[in-house]
Amino acid sequence: MSQPRALSLQTRKVLSALLDEGRSGAHGYEIIQRVGIKSGTLYPLLMRLADQGFLEAEWRAPEVAGRPPRQVYRLTASGVELARRNLPEPHPSVDPLSGAAPA
Repeated sequence: MSQPRALSLQTRKVLSALLDEGRSGAHGYEIIQRVGIKSGTLYPLLMRLADQGFLEAEWRAPEVAGRPPRQVYRLTASGVELARRNLPEPHPSVDPLSGAAPA
């Protein structure tokens, strides 16, 4: 029996961001802004997590007239469990209280 692959740091950050959003979920641009990864990394990752049953997605009507609808992602119950087991560890060179690098 093979060991499951460890999740990448990007995957753990995305799961953590979606865990923080709860049932309201987040759209891709919000996740990109929060996690700091590129769309070319995010969307394949989201598709893979959705295919594995860890995410669900729905299209929402725009909040501002004239804007296109947005797909919102949120964790399923198994996604919440995966996220809680794989929270990203704080970077050792970053102060956990302020989030800033020490001088």
